[in-house]
Amino acid sequence: MTSDGKEPGSVRPGGRTARVRASVLRAAGDALAEHGFGGLDLADVARRAEVGKTTVYRRWSSPTGLIADLLDDMAEQSSPRTATGSLAEDLRANARLVVDTLTDPRQGALFKAVIAAATCDPHTAKALHRFYSIRVEEWSGCVTEAVGRGELPAGTDPGEVIRAVSAPLYYRLLASGDPLDHAAADRAAAAAGAAARSGAYVV
Repeated sequence: MTSDGKEPGSVRPGGRTARVRASVLRAAGDALAEHGFGGLDLADVARRAEVGKTTVYRRWSSPTGLIADLLDDMAEQSSPRTATGSLAEDLRANARLVVDTLTDPRQGALFKAVIAAATCDPHTAKALHRFYSIRVEEWSGCVTEAVGRGELPAGTDPGEVIRAVSAPLYYRLLASGDPLDHAAADRAAAAAGAAARSGAYVV
């Protein structure tokens, strides 16, 4: 924590400082994808970003502070949700976006590294939870709109529906090793949609 109670790296800079931050976060993402959390070294990140080590240590102070800022940046840069006017199509788009992200050579490795780190580091876990909270909230709008159109029962919990789409896809990535492709995405979206229409997520 900084003296004002903020996580290191959480204050959004401008100008040259913003460019330095962007460069460091790109370098941190590359290092995580290549070596995982255990191999994340601030001096190596500074070298990759071509900035002084002092700059990195002063702004982020620790690998966990750097990961927290990286996750915040990833949430801000994520693609906006699709709005097709159809719940089935919206959920399919969400599922396919998840699959495309997790199977991307860099992004997939990056998410695996961050998730692994979150299992043993509370600061990383907090940042990861914040990242997914932002993404779930972003996509929850398609469920809210579906309720308004009468596609889903009143009282359906939007966040639960969106989480139901992603959960089996992350299970394939992290546990079962089953194929992670658009066919799996489409099945996950269809299953979540069917459960939602049946009232499974009414609270």
